[in-house]
Amino acid sequence: MAKLVVFGATGYAGGKIGAEALRRGHEVAGVARNAGSVPEGVDERQGSLHDEELVAQVAKDADVIVVATPARAIDGKKLIDAVPGLVRVARENGARLSFVGGAASLLVAEGGPRLFDTPEFPDEYKDEAGSHAEVLSLLREQPEDLDWFYVSPAAEFGAWTAGERKGEFRIGGDVLLTDENGKSHIGGDDFATAYVDEIEQPKHRRARFTVAY
Repeated sequence: MAKLVVFGATGYAGGKIGAEALRRGHEVAGVARNAGSVPEGVDERQGSLHDEELVAQVAKDADVIVVATPARAIDGKKLIDAVPGLVRVARENGARLSFVGGAASLLVAEGGPRLFDTPEFPDEYKDEAGSHAEVLSLLREQPEDLDWFYVSPAAEFGAWTAGERKGEFRIGGDVLLTDENGKSHIGGDDFATAYVDEIEQPKHRRARFTVAY
């Protein structure tokens, strides 16, 4: 059994990951800026990942730190601003640091471009997409003793397209996965399954991977 700390535990991805981890018998502490509903069995804490004292406290003795929060600026602070503190705590505790990223930093084909660099990518999503890409770049610069992984969902992912658990999906690397019709999508339960699979059986150390049907 592993001990997980999930930042963004009341969000869509964080909630799904916490619930899946609990279903498999892991211990889960969930942190959110605003108290809200978390899966039954999650030890809920209110606070921010920008509070290094809180991060150090809740991550003590954790095996895996899960960050499932927006990357764009909220109250003047972006996710990347919290990365140095998260890295420090993970290294001090020997914990694995992991992130729910975005699909837009994936390449549309081998050799690029990234999805958010294509002309048709909506301007209103570029800030969030670029901010997630910055986090991934910073992780790749970290010392070798930091064990991390970063998971990009398919292009269509979220409460608005949750779907039903299929129990099957594909795992890719840095290139966007699409089906035979050109659609890139993944349901929340199956995304969480892939995420917790990686926690239980690590295959992507210090790497990004993607999940899609």
